[in-house]
Amino acid sequence: MFDSPLSASAYEVLGVEPAATAEEIKRAFRLRLRQTHPDAGGDASAFIQVQRAWELIGTPEARTAYDRGHGLGAASTTTTGAEQSWSGWRAPAPRTDTRPKARAYGHPGGWRRERYLALIREWAGVGVDVPDPYDPALVRSAPLEVRRLLADALAEEATAGTVSDLGMGFTVWHDVATSADPLLSGDADKLDHVILSPSGLYGVMSEDFAEVVRFRRGEIIGPGIAGRAPVATLLARMRVIARAAKVRFGGAIIVLPDDDLDQAVTSLGKVRGTPVVVVRRSALSMVLRQGVPGVRDIGGNELFDVRTRLQQTIRFV
Repeated sequence: MFDSPLSASAYEVLGVEPAATAEEIKRAFRLRLRQTHPDAGGDASAFIQVQRAWELIGTPEARTAYDRGHGLGAASTTTTGAEQSWSGWRAPAPRTDTRPKARAYGHPGGWRRERYLALIREWAGVGVDVPDPYDPALVRSAPLEVRRLLADALAEEATAGTVSDLGMGFTVWHDVATSADPLLSGDADKLDHVILSPSGLYGVMSEDFAEVVRFRRGEIIGPGIAGRAPVATLLARMRVIARAAKVRFGGAIIVLPDDDLDQAVTSLGKVRGTPVVVVRRSALSMVLRQGVPGVRDIGGNELFDVRTRLQQTIRFV
């Protein structure tokens, strides 16, 4: 929950400054525990965040490691070699893996990465050199919409990694271009992922709202969603691809970080005639293998025909 560019830092969760003393952090931790404890009318998810924050900065050793990895305090200026570990805001180094992978086309998160890099440099100032646009301190100080671009790019890359590990029976297209979409003004006209599997054909959106979401009338709601309509947007973009390729999607999937959902899989039922599920990132593999309830399996010649139609039609942003 603390590795997202959108999430509060451990210090912010406890309500202290990064320069706070150990005793100040301890007092703040005890106060926040009392304030968020469910038995005292507090919020359970906030209570868990407080405990996690204490684990990260409650001891000198843990705090030093946390500060180093998140660009906080003096420790961040002295990291070298192995200490400069991946903080979760860069793409991880490629893994050596000889297992068969899913067929994959396009660049997951590529559009949002490019927009993030352009905007972070623009925000830093015209002509200002940004040696490391993913420096944790820089990212945390950037405007929300800039950080959101990076968070969503990371979400798309995480989904791509999960699908890749499912094997050759799966085919995925990333950053698929669609026509103009008035439902999400200012965003790319794209569908994050189109996934073809023996369990069905799915349109997939990867998001990071940095909060536990709720649902109402077939849509995702919450303060961090800021008036957007993720389900309606996903379905609209799927229809563009379906018409162009003359295929029929079986279902729609929205993938969120595990901390954003109270349960692994939430079915929204049929929305505009299409089964929709919202899943934790850790549950995506299971859902794609088993299939979304109500979605017809695809096999044999039909699987080959659908793949061919999509391959001939899909363009990338």
